[in-house]
Amino acid sequence: MIDALDIDLAPVVAEQPDPLLFATVSGAHLYGFPSRDSDVDVRGMHLLPAADLVGLREPEETRSRMWDRDGVEMDLVTHDLRKFVRLMLRRNGYVLEQLLSPLVVHTTDAHRELAALTPGVLTSHHAHHYRGFAVTQWRLFEKTGELKPLLYTFRVLLTGIHLLRSGEVQAHLPTLLERVDAAPPYLPDLVAAKAEREHGTADVGHARVQADIERLHGVLDEAQAGSVLPDAPGGYDALHAFVVRTRLER
Repeated sequence: MIDALDIDLAPVVAEQPDPLLFATVSGAHLYGFPSRDSDVDVRGMHLLPAADLVGLREPEETRSRMWDRDGVEMDLVTHDLRKFVRLMLRRNGYVLEQLLSPLVVHTTDAHRELAALTPGVLTSHHAHHYRGFAVTQWRLFEKTGELKPLLYTFRVLLTGIHLLRSGEVQAHLPTLLERVDAAPPYLPDLVAAKAEREHGTADVGHARVQADIERLHGVLDEAQAGSVLPDAPGGYDALHAFVVRTRLER
């Protein structure tokens, strides 16, 4: 269970209108650079009744809510089982990071089984997800000058590089700094600065970080070209069977 936060998240699970198959903490806590005033990003997968999927009404496949709990800003997003698995098959690294997050709020046998099926969806084309996410965060950094989007840019590039080299989904930046030799040496200092101020500005030269970001994009390209991961996911049938069985068993 999660031990990185001083807040009881069990009531958040209990309040949901449909069962949660898992709930984990994502965002800055998962990435290894939370601030004292960071919000708590809870992500998960809910299970709609079968009747909601066969009737005329559109099902609520994604639910999101933001609110304040005990002085902490909470951000909850969950997807129905079928939508979550479809996102996995669309080379979406973000949902894989949520599924495999070690910051577990709530788990089930279905959560563990789905996590075990993750290797079957990994492809060399996950590079597109991380490349695109990095570009978006870099643009935000250039607009705001804030440290948070800069760290996000570095984090997603390093996650993508590590995934394509090793086949492991790793979202924790301090761990990535130990495993990816291309990481700039000043990143630990930026992580420490982010811990002090959620919206602080980056105290590092723009030209320097831009050169390192461009270099890491090149490293990501090289990692994709040399990756042993397949071009397409191979776990479709196993995931289909998992979705059908899980739905019908509930």
